Amino acid sequence: MANTYKDTLFLSLIFSFFLFNSAVSETEILLQFKNSIEDPMNILSSWSNETTIHHCNWTGISCTNEAPFVVSSLTLQSLNLSGKISASICNLPNITHVNLADNVFNQPIPLLISQCSSLETLNLSNNLIWGTIPEQISQFKLMKVLDLGRNHIQGKIPESIGSLKQIEVLNLGSNLISGSVPLVFGNFTELVILDLSHNPFLVSEIPLTIGEMGKLEQILLQSSGFYGELPENFFEGLKGLSILDLSQNNLTGVIPKIESFLPNLVSFDVSQNKLSGSFPNGICEAKGLVSLSLHNNFFNGTIPNDSTNKCANLERFEVQNNGFNGNFPSLLWSLPRVKLIRAENNRLNGEIPDSISEATQLEQVQIDNNSFTGKFPQGIGKLKNLYRFSASLNGLYAELPPNFCDSPVMSIINLSHNYFSGKIPEVKKCRKLVSLALADNNFVGEIPESLSDLPVLTYLDLSHNNLTGSIPLELEKLKLALFNVSFNKLSGRVPSSLVFGLPASFLQGNPDLCGSGLPRPCLEDNKSMNKPSGFAKLTFALVFVALAFAMLVFAFGFYLIRSHKKKMELGSWRSVFFYPLRVTEHDLIMAMDDEKTFKGNGGNFGRVYIVKLPSGELVAVKKILTLASQSSKALKNEVKTLAKIRHKNIAKILGFCYCDESMFLIYEYLPKGSLGDLIGAPEFDMPWSVRLKIAIGIARGLAYLHKDYVPRLLHRNLKSNNVLLDDDFQPKLVDFALDRIIGENVFQSRVTLESSSSCYLAPEYGYTKKATEQNDTYSFGVILLELLTGRRAQQQNEPSVDVVKWVRRKINITNGPLEVLDPKVSSPPPSKEQMLGALQVALCCTSVSQQKRPSMSQVLHSLELL
Repeated sequence: MANTYKDTLFLSLIFSFFLFNSAVSETEILLQFKNSIEDPMNILSSWSNETTIHHCNWTGISCTNEAPFVVSSLTLQSLNLSGKISASICNLPNITHVNLADNVFNQPIPLLISQCSSLETLNLSNNLIWGTIPEQISQFKLMKVLDLGRNHIQGKIPESIGSLKQIEVLNLGSNLISGSVPLVFGNFTELVILDLSHNPFLVSEIPLTIGEMGKLEQILLQSSGFYGELPENFFEGLKGLSILDLSQNNLTGVIPKIESFLPNLVSFDVSQNKLSGSFPNGICEAKGLVSLSLHNNFFNGTIPNDSTNKCANLERFEVQNNGFNGNFPSLLWSLPRVKLIRAENNRLNGEIPDSISEATQLEQVQIDNNSFTGKFPQGIGKLKNLYRFSASLNGLYAELPPNFCDSPVMSIINLSHNYFSGKIPEVKKCRKLVSLALADNNFVGEIPESLSDLPVLTYLDLSHNNLTGSIPLELEKLKLALFNVSFNKLSGRVPSSLVFGLPASFLQGNPDLCGSGLPRPCLEDNKSMNKPSGFAKLTFALVFVALAFAMLVFAFGFYLIRSHKKKMELGSWRSVFFYPLRVTEHDLIMAMDDEKTFKGNGGNFGRVYIVKLPSGELVAVKKILTLASQSSKALKNEVKTLAKIRHKNIAKILGFCYCDESMFLIYEYLPKGSLGDLIGAPEFDMPWSVRLKIAIGIARGLAYLHKDYVPRLLHRNLKSNNVLLDDDFQPKLVDFALDRIIGENVFQSRVTLESSSSCYLAPEYGYTKKATEQNDTYSFGVILLELLTGRRAQQQNEPSVDVVKWVRRKINITNGPLEVLDPKVSSPPPSKEQMLGALQVALCCTSVSQQKRPSMSQVLHSLELL
């Protein structure tokens, strides 16, 4: 019995010795791998011999569930890592998954990584990987997922890739691959997802072998160089296909028959090709069909009018930019799950039935440039999710029903170039309406005053009608980028703010209109100047109010100073420093009383001072009134949370001092000052490369706050004055997440003070008061427009025309985006193309519809690719 016990103990010791040595070996391999990586945010700080943490618990490491516990997976996605991907990772004999996606590795695909013979998943997507796909790719015999998408890989796809017979997901999309698709793709009998999209240099026919991969569910070949006809039996073996995207290629010929071959089809898109012929009957017979897209082709013939049962699951119907004719399938209007109907630029006819109200999920309808007739259906007013209805250039007639704009999310209505008559109904319920186009109809009566109550209305086109009366003065409340009432029968004074910045052609054809800058001045403008005008009276009243307000502010300031001194005497000031600052609260207060240190106003959130510490170091100090909105404990916790942020594009918070009523927030000093002051300087002249560098830095900082920092934060007060620059013009964000410091209620009250005048705030914020990432994206778009145009967001001599409105008007009037770019920037072809690309990004960011604004991660990626 004793011998048995000794034997067991001996074996246990041997196993423990083996496990210890194995663990040490894997630890060394991982540390060797780490040594080749640059980790600016110190994410891999747990990877260390000096910690007691077992390497299986290090960041990104997973081990097997049973003893001996060995490394099986490495996941280091979205950590801003760079440097070299070392093949030392292949020394881990049991590793099966490696994920290094969404970083900034800048190198070729490492050849030696093919030694990882046990790998089943390799994800290097969304990096800066370049070079060709090596022939050694054939060594991955067990590979199931190979994702190299969104890199700069070039050259041909090697024939050796056909050795990956176990592959289930192959993503080579968004690269620079050239040549043709090799026939060895027919070896991929287990393939489920194939992505070769967005490879503009790929010149290939679609191999027939793709249609023989029976397990394929997704085929993504859009925006590449595929040409020729689809193989006749292309769909025959694709029983499980759910997504097919062949859009934006050079495909010709007709669509092969598919009615009995695609029972699980979810999305079908062959848009922007050169396909022809009629579309095959029975497309709606494919069970589970969710998307049908045929736009930008040269189809002819009619669209089959299938039964409701065949299309019950249809969500998206897109046949735009083709040659379709005949009656539009009426049953499509009332499908219970349909969300999108696009059929513009065809020759379709028919009426829109009132049964459209049964399409309760309908969000978007675009049927412009067809031959639809009939009345505007009242059923549209019952749809609660409809945000776009566009039916211009058709034959619709009669009066608009009172509920034509009752959808609470309606954003765009375009009914131009029809035969509508009667009065324009009052518009009250669609408070998210951005664009209303009713041009070239037969409307009569006056312009509804209720239009002025739509807070985000930006485009209003009522031209070429028979409207009478005056232009409502209330429309001055709107930030209209386009206001066209030409060729009506309007009369009276034109509100000056509606004339400013708009071409006279938008008012012509109304001979009875008068006003400043128009051919016909108003009679009252010629009256005697001796009699005080209403404007003079108003000015006097405003001056009196301003003086009274100034006295109140002075009295309040005097009270605060006395209160502060009293608090100091009572020892009520407390301080927390995150860096060794040799300064006292008294030093800061005395320095900030000196007007020499005053740098400028920080908006409604306080004043900014540049203070020289006793050590000679300069710091920026922001004085913020907290109004006792936060408890001391909560205040310290919130500032500590913000002070932990370590990012090269976010200014460091060095510490803070606080009492019950105010706080001094201490930032690092940035010598170049604010971006806003720089752009506002008369001598502002900065190369495009520096402007782009600043834009990318701001985007990086915002993307980090939104996605990478824990807890995730919103800036909420982004403007060019809150972007500071160091000696190398590296931007750093300040004043971020102040709502967490002063409290939501106080923050909201101060934002409200400037919401009506600040063009950095997204349009919807005025009525939703809801903080979102899209709000920050809008603010970034305004800053990007400042960098592109060289104009401040709001010009002092043009207070009613902010940079967003100015750019939109310029582009609308001239149809030339080059007109808005800063002429002081020298524009060789690379810079010119980059600036136009950045302008497109800025216009997307400042979209009035927040759903259309990209995330800051997407913005950053777009700018980095310029």
